[in-house]
Amino acid sequence: MGVKRGLAGLRDILGEVDFPADKDTIVQHALDADADTEIVSALRAMPPAEYNEPNEVLRSVPLEESEEGAQTEAARVRQARERTQSGMAESAMENRPVNPIEDELGENRKA
Repeated sequence: MGVKRGLAGLRDILGEVDFPADKDTIVQHALDADADTEIVSALRAMPPAEYNEPNEVLRSVPLEESEEGAQTEAARVRQARERTQSGMAESAMENRPVNPIEDELGENRKA
């Protein structure tokens, strides 16, 4: 079975947990169920409490629905940091530093 992602993956994981369960039990079950790092991080951020049903956990964990093939949060952050478009060839990216004069005037004024 593949890595479980997003709210749908969390619902699958919680369906296999015996409630009531504490935070550590839920986190460990997610790790055993091959949950992605976003789910595990969200579960670790929950308040340390005894949860009586899956809906209590779902209310404590802010996860969004995940589309099939969607990027993980880490991939979105890395892409934003590198300022690249998904699928863009590295040779098509602007890698050289911009000369401030050339940037303002549109050309380098060397004579």
